[in-house]
Amino acid sequence: MNEAIEAHRNDFPIKGFHHIEFWVANAYQSAHYYRAIHGYRIEGYRGPETGVAETASYALRQGDVRLIFSSALHPEHPINDHVHRHGPGVRDVAIHVPDAAKALELATSRGAREVQPLTTVQGDHGTWSVAAIQAYGDTIHSLVEDEAVVWPPPDFRVRNDSIAQPIGLGHIDHVVANVELGAMDEWVEFYERVFGFVLLRHFDDEAISTEYSALMSKVVWDGSGIIRLPINEPAQGKRKSQIEEYLDFYRGSGVQHIAIQTSDLVATVAEARRRGMG
Repeated sequence: MNEAIEAHRNDFPIKGFHHIEFWVANAYQSAHYYRAIHGYRIEGYRGPETGVAETASYALRQGDVRLIFSSALHPEHPINDHVHRHGPGVRDVAIHVPDAAKALELATSRGAREVQPLTTVQGDHGTWSVAAIQAYGDTIHSLVEDEAVVWPPPDFRVRNDSIAQPIGLGHIDHVVANVELGAMDEWVEFYERVFGFVLLRHFDDEAISTEYSALMSKVVWDGSGIIRLPINEPAQGKRKSQIEEYLDFYRGSGVQHIAIQTSDLVATVAEARRRGMG
């Protein structure tokens, strides 16, 4: 392994994915869909009733998978701009770090752009230190220092969900990005430079293609397997590739999908389909 990357990885310790935040038009509706079909428990709420006038957010969990759905309550809010441009989608792929201040300092010194300064989030059930940097498109990475894995977030009101029925989801396995043609290597280099990640696998257009559609993909990871980030870009085919279709529909780079580990794939999919997932 490159000695510079190894040194970067050693001084940028990461505990894993912390949570994923979606920006959506209707957080209440989205949260209840994921509860009813996917079995997530709604464990927290933040909104006007808790003193936050601009947004409404729900915090969900199943196993070690933690999700937040947020929507705006005023038309000029950035969430509405995001939804208008992209539709509902992932805003934040949050990373769990032991020291948010040091992580932000290292990331910005290596060329990452700060989008949220270091902030302390406090509540009755705990404290976070959190900052954020820009990633591909309108996606960000929050850097969350959360020693005890406080959930829901400290500024959320805790809810006791006795209705949700989990379907066996365990933890986030990987998060896939789609980026524009020619940008894949740029973002691979970003994760190597900023986080000390290394290239795990490379798939060219001959490895992932059909007669009509092709893509190229590189997978970066932290070296231990707790963070895996495939990055895709389109390749030439007889028709528009699936990555181009995504980029056109989403209007830019973004998270294509989130893969979640389950101990029994057949049972999990069967139960989700029984509940109405198409």
